[in-house]
Amino acid sequence: MTTSVLRAAVQPPALARSPELGQWGRELASQFHGLSPVFVTLLSLWSFGMILGRCCGLATVSLHLARLLRQSDNTVRQHLREFYQEAPAKAGAKRGVKRRDFDVTSCFVPLLRWVLSFWSCQRLALALDVTNLGDRFHVLCVSVLYGGIGIPVAWKILPANEKESWHAQWCLLLRGLKPAIGPDWTVVVLTDRGLESARLFREVVAVGWHPLMRAKVGGKFRPLGWVRWYRFGQLVPQVGSRFTAPGLAYKTSPEPLACTLLACWDEQYDEAWLLLTDLTAAAASPSWYAFRAWIEQGFKVIKSGALQWQHTRMTKAERAERLWLAIAVSVLWLVVIGAAVEGDQRQETLGKVRTTARSKAPPRRHRLFVVGLAEWLAGWKNGRPWTMRKLVPETWPDTWHNVPTLTEEQFCF
Repeated sequence: MTTSVLRAAVQPPALARSPELGQWGRELASQFHGLSPVFVTLLSLWSFGMILGRCCGLATVSLHLARLLRQSDNTVRQHLREFYQEAPAKAGAKRGVKRRDFDVTSCFVPLLRWVLSFWSCQRLALALDVTNLGDRFHVLCVSVLYGGIGIPVAWKILPANEKESWHAQWCLLLRGLKPAIGPDWTVVVLTDRGLESARLFREVVAVGWHPLMRAKVGGKFRPLGWVRWYRFGQLVPQVGSRFTAPGLAYKTSPEPLACTLLACWDEQYDEAWLLLTDLTAAAASPSWYAFRAWIEQGFKVIKSGALQWQHTRMTKAERAERLWLAIAVSVLWLVVIGAAVEGDQRQETLGKVRTTARSKAPPRRHRLFVVGLAEWLAGWKNGRPWTMRKLVPETWPDTWHNVPTLTEEQFCF
């Protein structure tokens, strides 16, 4: 199918049959200026259909959109394929006809800028993590953390049966996102022990952001001014222990890492948190690391919790990468709507006096994605416009200012 035929097929009057879909398409066009109108339209179809069907499978999304647009399932299915297929695979393309696809990495900066347009402060938590799809794909994902969930803003999908260094991919993702965030922002990048790496730590710092990297207990650390190296676990040997100091990590590394260690073992945990950062102890807190778990909630929404991506039949990583753009847009859309609903409910419950950023909110019964989905469906049914407005800033725990600095003699004694 040529570009002109595709444009004619998916543009109004078909979209005019759903004003809500048309409105959503205009919103996407205003955010992704570099994406051609054809792919913007297809992105709106995919994301809208995913929310309708609570699924990201081609057959399910096609079915729901076909009923909405009063077109045949096969027609809609073919249009949707055009979104993720590479140019040579476009159906109906003939020799000499110009065929098009798009580079999904060009959408990462606009996507992150769109996320940050809802921000009302200049502090941001990002998480790096990997989610797997059986023995088919590894998804390296960078997510913005908000409201108990991770919103994907950049990703790389690798075939699981091919060995490839992940470090280079993480570097490309981080550097690619840098233009979206101004130099006056404070950005904390959270990683779990599976991504512990002095090279990745230095890359985050080089971008201008602050790593908060969880380390394994067996690594070694030498506090500044101390003579001996100590295993991380020795520095917080029991429940209730706390320790912080600048120093060097990774004794056996050709170039030990200059960093600050934040270590604590609280009662509700089975083991200590051992965190490395470039910030001073007075400017950071190990409690910030709790935000990292939210990226796992984002993965759950993308998979079994809502969009069912674990059932995809895709086998080509580059196609899955394009589909993830529609997934990310869907997650963002419903999280922002859900946050607006939550903010209204808190104000009604707590009153204006107590709705400050530091007010302790009650625990959530539902993820913001689920709240947003319920509001989206109700708004559509009742003809009520969806509310998308600035997000209430997250409450960050205070910096760690009450941990005494020990000398080596005091520690050994």
